[in-house]
Amino acid sequence: MDSLRLRLIKSVIAIVVCTIPCGIFWKRFFDILMLYPLSLTNPKPQLIFTNPSESVILSFQIAIFCGLIAASPFLFFQIWRFLSPQIINLKKSRILLITIWSSMFFFLGCAFCYFTLPIVLNFLVSYAQNRIEPVFKIAEYFGFLLKLSLSFGAVFELPVITFILSKMGLVNARFLLVNSRYAIIAIFIVAAILTPPDVFSQLMLAVPLLLLYGLSIIIALFSYKKSQE
Repeated sequence: MDSLRLRLIKSVIAIVVCTIPCGIFWKRFFDILMLYPLSLTNPKPQLIFTNPSESVILSFQIAIFCGLIAASPFLFFQIWRFLSPQIINLKKSRILLITIWSSMFFFLGCAFCYFTLPIVLNFLVSYAQNRIEPVFKIAEYFGFLLKLSLSFGAVFELPVITFILSKMGLVNARFLLVNSRYAIIAIFIVAAILTPPDVFSQLMLAVPLLLLYGLSIIIALFSYKKSQE
């Protein structure tokens, strides 16, 4: 418990340290994260707030969100350092490698979400074009962006999780191949839960997840062979 408490304290400090500069430049992050995807949307939705303090609250939310993203490599390192003796005995060099891969896939998932967001928004706002004017409440739009970004970042960790499970001897390439039909069903269920209720958005998440599952099979194959040596 002392080790967990210490790592939680370190993680909170890292988030705070990364949040401070993000808070100073929150308007720039607002333009990049929220306005840029809307600028590529036709028709372009209008952003509004209905509470006097909503814009102030939004600035703190953006700062914390960007601080969390910036601190994520350190957070991954703390997670794997804590879980290593509990789950599988990993050398420090191996923990650093897993941290790098975890961070890379997390950033890749967030980036994929960000660059495909205009496509999703275009589909959603044009669905009732010329009948309903697209006006987004800023808090709800940020919540939508937050949920999608973190969801994509989390599900893109599939290859890393597969590597850990294969090292633990819980899964191997054959197991993943035999159960691929169930995995495909699970992937589409997860995509349906994490994305807006339309087929197009679900496919935007399901397709990369299917590719990541294929990559996970390859990773399990090689990691299993190495563990047998």
